[in-house]
Amino acid sequence: MSFPSWATLVKSLFLLVYFVKIFFAGTQLQTLPLGHRFPMSKYELLKTRVSQEMAFMDLIESKPATEGELALVHSPSYIDQVFSGTLPEAVQKAIGFPWSLGMVDRARCSAGATIQAARQALHEGISANLAGGTHHAYADQGGGFCVFNDVAVATRLLQVEHHRSSAEPFNVAIVDLDVHQGNGSARIFREDETVFTLSLHGAKNFPFEKECSDLDVELPDGTQDEAYLSALAQALQAMSSRFKPNFVFYLAGADPYKGDRLGRLSLSMDGLRSRDEAVFLWAREQGLPLAFVMAGGYGHDMQETAQIQMNTFASAYASWLLWQSQRFSHEAN
Repeated sequence: MSFPSWATLVKSLFLLVYFVKIFFAGTQLQTLPLGHRFPMSKYELLKTRVSQEMAFMDLIESKPATEGELALVHSPSYIDQVFSGTLPEAVQKAIGFPWSLGMVDRARCSAGATIQAARQALHEGISANLAGGTHHAYADQGGGFCVFNDVAVATRLLQVEHHRSSAEPFNVAIVDLDVHQGNGSARIFREDETVFTLSLHGAKNFPFEKECSDLDVELPDGTQDEAYLSALAQALQAMSSRFKPNFVFYLAGADPYKGDRLGRLSLSMDGLRSRDEAVFLWAREQGLPLAFVMAGGYGHDMQETAQIQMNTFASAYASWLLWQSQRFSHEAN
């Protein structure tokens, strides 16, 4: 009779008691006027479902990003205008939210959640922000329901922290699969060889004046699963041939779904699940830590949007288990 090795026993115990850490901004920080078109309720819905249905996820309320952390990307004058409520009317209108202290607090805490998720993923393979993906924010102004660019801020912070102990470059890939182009991220990193921005998005969708990402894949209205997944596979392969990242941010937008109010593409839930699995597999095969954020989702039925995001978390957990198994196998050998 053979007995399992100590390494196998430790691994099994670890996977039984350890949780994937997921970070979130307080869901009641920002209250919008009745009838506002942004579905703020989706965050509370997702948080409730994750806490009730995914016992293997450890939900942690985030700390707000500091002014210094935000200033790694955003101009001091813009940060001051956001904090003080003195944004020009045109910029406030472009953001799409009325100014309030709650708007500021939520934007800071959402950026903080992405920062914490990135740090966690760096050590444990995968982590996430229950919101985030505010990729329309530029260095000096917001837009499209985005105040601060959380992924850009977290990218810069990871790089700063890396350079405290190493002179080697810390390369970051941003895989943006929201249905809308990540124009803010593309502009922020357009001349930065250490960050690669990949965006698959609707060609005729917002923003109507696009920026140049390192790799843009523009899709026609009505694109379905097969064509989308083929375009994604080609894009990941093309990025891999041009860029060698140390870390990945994944914007897992729910808005390419056929039932999304603002999407214009026609992916099914199964197609979106396959999309998620393709990204997690690509990162895992290269041994890349990955932090994911939820980005857009504007379904006619918020339960469908939440289900798409729940599927993303389920795929992430399956990938995390494989990540941990590979890590233990490597350490045992």
